[in-house]
Amino acid sequence: MQSHEVDYEILGDDIQIVEVELDPGETVIAEAGAMNYMEEGIDFEARMGDGTELDSGLMGKIFGAGKRVLTGESIFMTHFTNHGQGKRRVAFAAPYPGKIVPIDLSKVGGQLLCQKDAFLCAALGTKVGIAFQKRWGAGFFGGEGFILQKLEGDGKAFVHAGGTIVTKKLQGETLRVDTGCIVAFTSGISYDIQRAGNLKSMVFGGEGLFLATLSGTGTVLLQSLPFSRLADRVLQNAPSMGGKNTGEGSVLGTLGNLFGD
Repeated sequence: MQSHEVDYEILGDDIQIVEVELDPGETVIAEAGAMNYMEEGIDFEARMGDGTELDSGLMGKIFGAGKRVLTGESIFMTHFTNHGQGKRRVAFAAPYPGKIVPIDLSKVGGQLLCQKDAFLCAALGTKVGIAFQKRWGAGFFGGEGFILQKLEGDGKAFVHAGGTIVTKKLQGETLRVDTGCIVAFTSGISYDIQRAGNLKSMVFGGEGLFLATLSGTGTVLLQSLPFSRLADRVLQNAPSMGGKNTGEGSVLGTLGNLFGD
């Protein structure tokens, strides 16, 4: 299925929005709850699938929905279609601070593998599926588990990630990366894990027990602030069980934590 050709504009800096411009009859698909606003003339409908399973029947749609459950996403995707007379826009927002990255799938070999919650929206005709890790080590210790999202097609897709996005183009080299910092990579990249140095470095180095290794020829997208790292830091500094934190980093705040209110 050939993807619809959509135009777009990315707004903002740290917490971004992507505005997708639809011609009459064009459709964009998105994760449930990602829509921020839409103009008059655009209608939306929740469907079980990305629209590429039209000939697969009910069982095919159920099977596709089941695969989405494995990635932690809703079994439904929302389809936004312009039924108006002119161009209309619909906007989608990233769920946490970071960047939205536009990907032209036709320029990356028609396929992109990404972390489970990276997909935001795409032109109709993009197939949103899953890919299983073939190596047990990468599955257990690679940070993303056995399952990655797989985007296939020839149109534009949009993924989001935390912090700053770094693009690396590999030409047969090997890149060692913190397991949580991988956003996406193209099909020519091989993904595995290895120990993070010797035993002392693994225990006391603060980089975790394992690092991801990416090798081959293709493009890799990395994020500077994985959401899991952000959530851990917030929890570490959150007041405990309704308590009050007086002066962050202050002596009074520390004493208050020791002796209570």
